[in-house]
Amino acid sequence: KDTQGSPLPLVMVTQSPASQPAANLSDDGYTPDGVTNTSAPVLTRFTNASGEVSFPDPAEPVTYRARAQGYVDAQFPAIEGELVLQRMTPEQYIASFPSNVWLSQLDFGGDADLKKTFQLNCAFCHQQASPFMRNERTEEQWLSVIERMNSYGARLPTDDQQKIATLLREEYRRLREHPETVPEPRRWEEHLSAVEFTEWPLGDGFSQMHDFLLHPNGYVYIGDNLFDRIYELDPNTGEYTVYKVPHDEDMGLGGIMGNRFKVFPKMYNYLGVHSFAYSKKDGNIFITPSMQQALLEFDIKTKKFITHEMPAGFYPHTIRVDDKDRVWFTLALSSQVAMFDRSSGEFTIYDLPARSVKEWFILKSLPLVFSISPEHRPQPSPDREGTGLPMPYGIDITPDGMVWVARLYANDLARINPDTGEVTMIDFPFQGPRRLRSDADGNLWIVAFQDSLLVKYAPATGEFTSYPLPVINEVPYALNVDRDRGVVWVNGNQSDTILAFDIAGESWNVYPMPRQRFFSRDIEISEQDGAVYTTNSHFPTWQSEGGVPTLLRITPLAE
Repeated sequence: KDTQGSPLPLVMVTQSPASQPAANLSDDGYTPDGVTNTSAPVLTRFTNASGEVSFPDPAEPVTYRARAQGYVDAQFPAIEGELVLQRMTPEQYIASFPSNVWLSQLDFGGDADLKKTFQLNCAFCHQQASPFMRNERTEEQWLSVIERMNSYGARLPTDDQQKIATLLREEYRRLREHPETVPEPRRWEEHLSAVEFTEWPLGDGFSQMHDFLLHPNGYVYIGDNLFDRIYELDPNTGEYTVYKVPHDEDMGLGGIMGNRFKVFPKMYNYLGVHSFAYSKKDGNIFITPSMQQALLEFDIKTKKFITHEMPAGFYPHTIRVDDKDRVWFTLALSSQVAMFDRSSGEFTIYDLPARSVKEWFILKSLPLVFSISPEHRPQPSPDREGTGLPMPYGIDITPDGMVWVARLYANDLARINPDTGEVTMIDFPFQGPRRLRSDADGNLWIVAFQDSLLVKYAPATGEFTSYPLPVINEVPYALNVDRDRGVVWVNGNQSDTILAFDIAGESWNVYPMPRQRFFSRDIEISEQDGAVYTTNSHFPTWQSEGGVPTLLRITPLAE
């Protein structure tokens, strides 16, 4: 209730275990290879119109947190009885706003293209305009941050760095001094009282649970990108077993990319486990190790890893397996697509066209560049066009067997015909096509990263249709399509949300996440019951509320 005694609907109530079960973390603070631990689930539900909510009786001690827009969080030990929430002060209310509404007020001196350049390069690992980012910094400190982020993998153009450092200092200061200019976030809505969130904490504050896979065997496989570990979790019990990806003894941190994270406090990534897909033939899981010229295969029966060495290509990225048991994945640095034919054990590499002679030369010189040790390897001077890095990113396969790829920096799509090997390029009329998925009718759904759009492309007609996202200044990373129910689920990384678009009705539902600074990179959907899964993959994790990655599931409440 509020202080006037009126019931409060749409209060987010989270039930957390008083403590997590004791775990074997004897491998430098992590679960050893082949060892099973248990993650106790964290449940979140919303009050109904009468301000009521109920939970199953817990088997172990739990605590509760109540969170509502405009009210101070309340912590309490039991769910029985009444709880009165206190209204926030105006200062507390504004401070509680998610990052996207703050980011919407950064206008970069009125230069819209500069802001999009900033978002493209500086919003794919963590939230911008969060409390951590709004802190006072000098221009020199901002330049130091930019230099470090570019060493991690961002490509903020050299010519823009000084101007952006100046604008970030000036505009964040203006927002701190005039927070009343920040718009309110979207209000929570009635559909929330019919769903439940379940979270399983995994890893620690240094982990990054990047991509994951919902497998037909009922397990969820999650990759810790920074520690080369695979978590095999049973959502029915919370038990998880960790499998450590082996590497050669002479391999250095960061693999062929070199150790880009020298100033990061803790790191164990020699391969960089990235994207997951499974074979419909035998269930084995294929994983892209971004920091190697290889493809990983995980045998789900023996729990052993098989390494398939690649003849060419750099930075294996997003992966899919087609109905003929061929494994397709993007090679983000070398602007290629690889296909691994399991029947022959052979790779086929498809070159995607360069946009200029200069870009062609850069791409062709990559084998020479990577023959130089990482410590002495020349670093590119990035520009706004991403010259030399068109970056094939997302990939998917339509029901007719065609392979589709989105190139993030080139703003185009590629279609590969597996039967003929023909590659067709299609201009994307928006900015930042990142990940894409096909629906049941063969239409492609694509996120436009900088443009804050969901885009549909109909291959049959060549028509693009765009749909503005229901929250302002979102920077959507990925999506997935529930083909059976006709819903597109979109990652809402700056707004602490997951966004659901009903294709037939062209309408949105917004699901606020139970943790602030919740950054997700992929979505999986259960074919059995439509449950939606994602991971909190904020980098660095310690900036996220709770400081630990989680696997999250959205399910309807049982009636």
